Amino acid sequence: MSNGTSSPPQIILCTLNAKYIHASLGLRYLLANMARHGSQALAEKTRLVEYTLARPIQDMVSDLLATLGDEKAGATQVIGFGVYIWNVIQTTELVRQLQLKRPSLKVVLGGPEVSHETESQEIVKWADHVITGWGDVSFPKLCLALIHGPKPLMKVIQGEQAPLDQIELPYSHFTDSDLAHRLLYVEASRGCPFKCEFCLSSLDKTAWAFELESLLAELHTLYQRGARNFKFVDRTFNLKIDASVQILQFFLDRLNEDSSKGMLVHFEVIPDHLPDRLKHLIAQFPPGVLQFEVGIQSFNTEVQQLISRRQDNVQTEANLRWLLSNSNAHLHTDLIFGLPGESIESFAQGFDRLLDIGPQEIQLGILKRLRGTPISRHTEAHGMVYDIQPPYVVLESKVVNAHDMKRFSRMAKYWDLVANSGRFKKSLPLLLVHRSSTYSSFWAFMHFSDALWLSTGKTYGLTPEDLVDAVFDYLTQAWGLQPEEVRPVLLADYLESGARARPRCLASEQLPLGGNQRHAAGPASQMVQRQSLRERQNRHTSA
Repeated sequence: MSNGTSSPPQIILCTLNAKYIHASLGLRYLLANMARHGSQALAEKTRLVEYTLARPIQDMVSDLLATLGDEKAGATQVIGFGVYIWNVIQTTELVRQLQLKRPSLKVVLGGPEVSHETESQEIVKWADHVITGWGDVSFPKLCLALIHGPKPLMKVIQGEQAPLDQIELPYSHFTDSDLAHRLLYVEASRGCPFKCEFCLSSLDKTAWAFELESLLAELHTLYQRGARNFKFVDRTFNLKIDASVQILQFFLDRLNEDSSKGMLVHFEVIPDHLPDRLKHLIAQFPPGVLQFEVGIQSFNTEVQQLISRRQDNVQTEANLRWLLSNSNAHLHTDLIFGLPGESIESFAQGFDRLLDIGPQEIQLGILKRLRGTPISRHTEAHGMVYDIQPPYVVLESKVVNAHDMKRFSRMAKYWDLVANSGRFKKSLPLLLVHRSSTYSSFWAFMHFSDALWLSTGKTYGLTPEDLVDAVFDYLTQAWGLQPEEVRPVLLADYLESGARARPRCLASEQLPLGGNQRHAAGPASQMVQRQSLRERQNRHTSA
């Protein structure tokens, strides 16, 4: 997706997003700072081009070269790529083909994936320059040198971390179409003072806040332009309470306006830090507006200490229970499987504890060895084996064998489809019943996961109807529940979910939403993964 201008650009800012709905905040920062830290002429020669991972490589090569136009003697052409763990494989091939087709092209890489261990990466071999760390200032300066001289001598350039008041905010570079159809990423701060070793932010010395008055002015402008979905990417939104309070108050004030319909605001919060000033404001938000992403990661105190994670588990649980009892915030909580020293039995205990608290979603992640993170220091002592291909997930450890890692990986995907989707609110308790003394909710769902894998052999491409039938078969065949007991519960869930086809187990039911007598196909059976955040929230909050 490129934004058109009348003449070919000399510089392209490019990245491959996972989906169209994602709009790159990082590239818009670079675009916003081309004039301030390069020149106005440089800014006028720069264009933003975004693709999705689904776009064929050859199509992107042709489009980028066509956008740049023909080579001209003495005119340097530059493409800067944002490289991330989810796009490095495709971006490597894209860069390789571009360099083969136009050797004079200058390729500059930036982003977290190429900010560490650069010497070992294939994509770096094909690039002319790499900027590690922050690029807001360094990329415009590098482009100025590439086009006007003097030519830079170093291939790998340490990004300049300028004070935040010297960085232009990027929000005017979100188009009206972006605001209408894509997620709007914003940030009130950068960095993180905590040292959790699995996270790149552990390399930061502290957190730095943007000037609040300027940020609120930008948010107001975005709101006036029609923005209603705001996803804050701050690692620690509730770190500095004075700023958090003013931002929450800004959105509360907007809710008093007639035009606020559809507002959705997402924050990542520290789980054990929820002062009364924040609680007072949070409690005032109506349903469907606030979403909190809450990283729990592990309840095992020994594991927390091992990976340098500071977390008060008692206060964390108390805060979660307060949010669920006294606010309308939608809680998206995170756990990480495969941390050094954590067995599957320990993880199961943490899962059951979190499930008992009752957040709307529990995201089950698997540890990734992100380049540059201190988690690598545990590799030998804890027998950590990681995939050498992105996203570098752990494959086994001293306390979790490869077989159980694969089992958990499948369970995590099924949990997202069944539990986190909100499609099986009444049926899920039947799956989680402790049917023996050795069972807990974790092991009950693991048993279902094993059975689902055995019957389908896949974790992707399952429609809502496939899942309804799978739950029915499992409960009636594996556990011997009577069909007359199970079918009404699944029917209620299916109708409430808004799906419009006809699962096999409900073939004889009257379905007012439509569907054939047997299995319906087409748009009604679209993949579960395509549901929007708003739809998932609505399913969790509906009666």
